[in-house]
Amino acid sequence: MATYAEQVGERLRKVRVQKGLSLHDVELQSQSEFKASVLGAYERGERSISVNRLQRLAQFYAVRVDGLLPRMGPEPTGSAAWALTLPDEGLCLDLETLAMRDEPEARALEQFVTILQMQRGDYGGKMLTIRREDVRVLAAVLDRSPEELLERLSELGLRHRG
Repeated sequence: MATYAEQVGERLRKVRVQKGLSLHDVELQSQSEFKASVLGAYERGERSISVNRLQRLAQFYAVRVDGLLPRMGPEPTGSAAWALTLPDEGLCLDLETLAMRDEPEARALEQFVTILQMQRGDYGGKMLTIRREDVRVLAAVLDRSPEELLERLSELGLRHRG
């Protein structure tokens, strides 16, 4: 079975091909923002893509960020989506605990939170709620399934328990 990074890569390749672009076309049209060799490494699952790069690539392709992520099994519908692991309102993160953690997942999450705070203009809170699709993006960046990521965030004490 393919790793999550390989599944992300397959999805990146599929979207690029659907757009009718070669790796070289992407490099040229992006004015070398996305080098063909690096994009190829993402697509082969040899290199993990950062949240920032994934977001920029989604903008370049004019798709939603979650459109660049693999579909995990049958698509859930309505409120049944992630019902067992994530409430409808999303995942509430404890930002004070996050600031004290030094694990790689925590550092990546901190970068992601910074992006969300900039987008929302929300800088002062002690907690931050992220949506289901945000969890999928972060999981892809960390080469984990969303469920594995949620479990790890709980282990690190980063999920706020209201």
